[in-house]
Amino acid sequence: MSTTATLPTTTLGAEGPLIGTQGLGCMGISEFYGDTDAAESRATLDHALELGVTLFDTADVYGSGHNEEFLADFVCANRDNLLIATKFGIVRKAGDPSFRGFDNSPAYIRASVEASLRRLGVDTIDLYYMHRRDPRVPIEETVATMAELVAAGKVRALGLSEVTGDELRAAHAVHPIAAVQSEWSLFSRDVEHTAVPAAAELGVAFVPYSPLGRGFLTGAFTSATELSDKDFRKFQPRFTGDNAQHNAALLAPLATIAAAHDITRAQVALAWVHARAGVHNLSVVPIPGTRKRTRLAENVAAASVRLSAGELATLEPIAGQVAGSRYADMSATSAGRE
Repeated sequence: MSTTATLPTTTLGAEGPLIGTQGLGCMGISEFYGDTDAAESRATLDHALELGVTLFDTADVYGSGHNEEFLADFVCANRDNLLIATKFGIVRKAGDPSFRGFDNSPAYIRASVEASLRRLGVDTIDLYYMHRRDPRVPIEETVATMAELVAAGKVRALGLSEVTGDELRAAHAVHPIAAVQSEWSLFSRDVEHTAVPAAAELGVAFVPYSPLGRGFLTGAFTSATELSDKDFRKFQPRFTGDNAQHNAALLAPLATIAAAHDITRAQVALAWVHARAGVHNLSVVPIPGTRKRTRLAENVAAASVRLSAGELATLEPIAGQVAGSRYADMSATSAGRE
């Protein structure tokens, strides 16, 4: 299948701007997935825009600010042609790379947005997410503070990551939420319990991260033992030990369908995610991450793949058979709070 297709468009929420139906997750440019190539990463950003990608996703925690700084020149050079999304709420410690804390306090939010604006070199962030829920702060209070940023012109639209359906409804009652970002793929469908129905009900766009199962669905690796020591997937339960062997065996239907369409397994996995828009009647904008132009073109082409009802039925049971959770500690996810 050709990989030169350009993306169709959808709206970011019920009343949001038109965006490409697939965004680009930029996290891997800075860390988490091994060594990076700055020149190829920048070329990938430019090529994404050429192919119709308009939503570029980062966060203050990616590279402890490096990711936003890396994107700054690209964003400023193309400011009128893209939407930049970033996030607050995850706290790291310089001396402990494994530490993750959460802070949704008003003071922290106000400081975080100023820091992100400075690193990105922009006056306004197009989409500002609460990256993770801080259980010490009522979500209504968090969103009220975020709404102040909209009123001040620092942020155009609000997003939430890894929230339950009830949390989304409570937040939306304070200020309209444009998008919810959570993991959603053939391997991870817990968001369909409450978050996806609530988003459809409220006209909120859904932005699936890790739609390729962090690369596992593509066949790029079959076990965490194949990954570098810098790769955080080595510590995710689905990719280690007996879980990895069991889960790799679940991918056979993807290979069969890919062969029938003359496409890759990655494109099958992404086509399945895109098909969720029709199944659940909402805007779905997956943000697969890549640092390579060839992979980017492959991912974009997947938005034009249409799987048959029979093929979708073949893929339906996979998620229910996956061994291992998506994080060792699921307490910060929507599934951990259902």
